[in-house]
Amino acid sequence: MLSLTHLRRAVESFRRAMNLLGQPDRLAGLDPDVVEAVKAGAIQNFEFTYELCWKTIRRWLSENVGRVYVDGVTRRELFRMAAEQRLIEDVERWMTVHRARNETSRLYDEARAEAVLAAARDFLVDAEALLEVLDQR
Repeated sequence: MLSLTHLRRAVESFRRAMNLLGQPDRLAGLDPDVVEAVKAGAIQNFEFTYELCWKTIRRWLSENVGRVYVDGVTRRELFRMAAEQRLIEDVERWMTVHRARNETSRLYDEARAEAVLAAARDFLVDAEALLEVLDQR
């Protein structure tokens, strides 16, 4: 049986971080360094949650479809298999998130950070949906 405890905690922490960023009135008036730290924390939550999501997908597929089908596949193939098993809905959305996650290692400017945060906002819905599907199984 696949434990979802860590994924559940990551999604909740990610949700709280994104909710805070979605409330500009709470950030207004704060020192710009504090706002940057909040954004950095949200990006870190995004990174961690994405990593847990795809690794949980891989473990679920290994246990339920077979390790032989999962070992060594590309991320796109992994997401395609997850869509076939109805764990996720849209492979391309997950690939977009994957590319955004890769950008987090190269965040040098505000524009890149904002692009990653935009992808993170969209990903929160997908992470919550994955958790719900896994909970039902």
